Amino acid sequence: MDATKLVELNAAYARAIDNEKFEEWPKLFHETCLYKLTTAENIAKGYEAGIMYADSRAMLEDRVSALRKANIYERHRYRHLVGLPVVLGQVNGAADVETPFLIVRIMRDGVMDVFATGCYLDKVTTSDEGALRFAERIVVCDGGRFDTLVAIPF
Repeated sequence: MDATKLVELNAAYARAIDNEKFEEWPKLFHETCLYKLTTAENIAKGYEAGIMYADSRAMLEDRVSALRKANIYERHRYRHLVGLPVVLGQVNGAADVETPFLIVRIMRDGVMDVFATGCYLDKVTTSDEGALRFAERIVVCDGGRFDTLVAIPF
């Protein structure tokens, strides 16, 4: 798996969220995929449930639609700092990848706080068009407390 292409995939992911181009976010996943937001504690205890869960690109698109039209939450945005991806292994064209992240939350009034740290645990494969896409992205947050509605994807 080309490390430069993995960096570009993660950069496109963070850019879509940070620039509030949420409609671009699901396009980085395969049609059949898994997206889950969870905590390191849940992973350690073997808990499967997540704070946010989707098992298809259509569910991710629904999430964006709800974010734009239905959810009511205090206006804020994120800025991701994404570390370098590490390929942990490859099987049948799928790479298992771990990438650290830090997310700063910027509130409407300009107040900034470290919102989340953790790592992305990904399965990345090549699409029919030749681009890398997420088959699976498990967002593992180091902490388990969030002081606001988790509306925007991590």
